[in-house]
Amino acid sequence: MSSIKSNPKDPDHLYSSWSFSKLMAFFFLLISISYLFYSLRFVSHSYDCDQNPNIPIIHSTSTFPEEESPTPKPFEETNISHTVFGIGASAKLWKQRKEYIKLWWRPNQMRGIVWLEQKVKTEPGDENLLPPLRISQDTSKFKYKNPKGHRSAIRISRIVSETLRLGMEGVRWFVLGDDDTVFITENLVKVLQKYDHNQFYYIGSSSESHLQNIYFSYNMAYGGGGFAISYPLAVALEKIQDRCIQRYPGLYGSDDRIQACMAELGVPLTKEKGFHQFDVYGNLFGLLSAHPVTPLVSLHHLDVVEPIFPNVSRVQALKRLTGPMKLDPAGLMQQSICYDKTRTWTISVSWGYAVQIFRGIFSAREMEMPARTFLNWYKRADYTAYPFNTRPVSRNVCQKPFVYYLTNAIYKEDSDETTTHYVRVQQNPECKWKMEDPTQIKMIEVHKRPDPHLWDKSPRRNCCRVQRTKKKGTLVIDVGECGEDEVVEL
Repeated sequence: MSSIKSNPKDPDHLYSSWSFSKLMAFFFLLISISYLFYSLRFVSHSYDCDQNPNIPIIHSTSTFPEEESPTPKPFEETNISHTVFGIGASAKLWKQRKEYIKLWWRPNQMRGIVWLEQKVKTEPGDENLLPPLRISQDTSKFKYKNPKGHRSAIRISRIVSETLRLGMEGVRWFVLGDDDTVFITENLVKVLQKYDHNQFYYIGSSSESHLQNIYFSYNMAYGGGGFAISYPLAVALEKIQDRCIQRYPGLYGSDDRIQACMAELGVPLTKEKGFHQFDVYGNLFGLLSAHPVTPLVSLHHLDVVEPIFPNVSRVQALKRLTGPMKLDPAGLMQQSICYDKTRTWTISVSWGYAVQIFRGIFSAREMEMPARTFLNWYKRADYTAYPFNTRPVSRNVCQKPFVYYLTNAIYKEDSDETTTHYVRVQQNPECKWKMEDPTQIKMIEVHKRPDPHLWDKSPRRNCCRVQRTKKKGTLVIDVGECGEDEVVEL
């Protein structure tokens, strides 16, 4: 049997191989042409993007166009022009109490209103020395049921709302006080600068009477000592005050009605010890000569206590205080304690007010406590009646202080220094101790540089140093910021 073999030279087979080769070649040619056109298009597109300035380039970090923000207003620190005073006054007492307002009011620099229950007789020139007078709105629709108080409390409590409604511009703070309140306005402004006026703030202090604070509230700012309310809080208070007052007909005064409404608004009292209600009787010397380390902001009940300087009227005494008040308000009444080591004396300087010399050595801890030269609000000599520490007035005649009161205050521009003089006006009883007698000191001269930034620092008493002098009968003292490692010790 013979086998049949395929012939490579067969024409059909040759034709099939040639067709396949042409197909493959055409296929590769098509791919090459397509790739060439694609590459040329990509190069051309990239070139056009680089050359065309009208096509925006979008960056991933800037999804949206930025809007121009308005230029912020430059910061302006709170000053007296941002404060509006609301003074509660009585027509019956206006003639005598307006003299207190004249001591601290600065026309054309301050803004405020004195609110009265009825018209009063005005004297020529008063309009240039006092705030404008206004009559409070009728409050007869409000209930008042306290048997021991007076319904004028409702009128006075609404002063902040009535003052707000006057629409004064640029107000940051409303400061409320009585017609017998004296403000040290530079120190008031310094205290307010600590707080953001855009927030809710209710700033003041408690009473010097523990029982008063119990009867009313330790959370209440006493109105006679003055208190401050920030503008936004005043707006919120005005919206609810009339409704709020109706809920408390049994309360006694105006300041407890304000505090009741503050409680409903949820705003606590921010305490500043420099606001002084002075719910005491008698002599303020112990309190003023050991003033706490804080700015002196206000004095109140000046018709109740004795004149702060002896042998003069109340108004005359306060006028004397305005001298150092103008020269260095930050340092007014600030206590310094030091020792005369050669004579074994303890010296306490209440700058701008009085200097005391004690025989012997008393610790700083004891000297910074107020001596009980006053009685509490219920006229009892009870040391437990105060919400702060006090010390008794010594019964030992040899330990009674020699007190020198301010006579004058001057400022020396060439040395940027104040000089205050103090003299003794009351005699001390005879002492048989065998130690040097302060009786020989007729005058005390105190040198101090004003420090307007005293309260921008952490609270600390100034230091005092006894200076050598050839002036006979004169004790010279330097008062100023404590140096490094300086301490009150013998």
